[in-house]
Amino acid sequence: MGWWLVNADTLAGSRFVISALAEATGCLLALERGSPRHPGERAWLDAHRPAYLERLAADPVTATLVKTAYGPRWIADFLTIAPPIEDVVAFHDELARIRATPAAAVGADLEVSNNSPLPALLRHSPDQAAESPPRPDLPERMADLLDWIWTATVLPYWPRRRRMFEADIVARTERLGKGGWAAALGDMRQGMRWLGEGRLQINTYDYPPREISGSQLLFVPVSRGRGWVAWTPPNRYAIMYPCAGALAEAGRAPTPEGLGRLLGAARAEVLVLLDTPKSTTQLVALTGQALGSVGRHLKVLHDAQLVRRRRAGRSVLYYRTAAGDGLVAAQDDALR
Repeated sequence: MGWWLVNADTLAGSRFVISALAEATGCLLALERGSPRHPGERAWLDAHRPAYLERLAADPVTATLVKTAYGPRWIADFLTIAPPIEDVVAFHDELARIRATPAAAVGADLEVSNNSPLPALLRHSPDQAAESPPRPDLPERMADLLDWIWTATVLPYWPRRRRMFEADIVARTERLGKGGWAAALGDMRQGMRWLGEGRLQINTYDYPPREISGSQLLFVPVSRGRGWVAWTPPNRYAIMYPCAGALAEAGRAPTPEGLGRLLGAARAEVLVLLDTPKSTTQLVALTGQALGSVGRHLKVLHDAQLVRRRRAGRSVLYYRTAAGDGLVAAQDDALR
């Protein structure tokens, strides 16, 4: 298995960040793979994959570049750059690092990810493939594709996705406070778990251990893809993981119109979201409503005995009562 050796100082200094480039990269993985992880991703793929396939069909060099970059086990290192430690970084500021990657480094990374020599189509002189260096425009081609993916398939949904990421981070932070790192990391991504004694398993592959004690460790939620790891020498590491909130949001039906007329659209949205216990902070992140507004909606719903609350560590979690469940279910039944 692949695991990292992490000391207490590294864990203490680790943090969650949101990366627009990581989200665009995850979307590229999903578009290339073509098989959805959940129903919400199916609708997104149906909306955007035809244009993606049309774009690659018209550009065989970029199509070959993508297939080579996503090898059977490994994503080419030039695409897996750990983000800066700021909470949110502008997309084009992150993308500039890919554009600035030397073509020779891109070629070397592609040979590692694909476990084979660089395809002739990606070399400067395809008819002299064995001796020819990589095409000088490979970094620019990949950056241009990611730029298109960001503009066409991510940016229209970015405010909602960012709120989902924020809600996921809040939930994992609460889990960390209640159950420690084993609870917070245990279900972060497939094959990842806390082994104890400073060992963090990041996948089930037979890779040698990597000592990252003293480094900056980042956790980055994404809504598409199965997750991956990244590092930027000498001392910044990141784990991109599938956002649990995105799965819940993707399968959630819109707020029923009748319920919105009865309670008000904003209050009805809060009630619908409380099918599982959530804190006020999570509700703010998911709805985009102000903290004071969410608090007032929760008070009204609580006074009407449609929701209850309970304390979990330092947080207060709200959840629907049987009456609240019945009210939402009645509206759902009316739509069928």
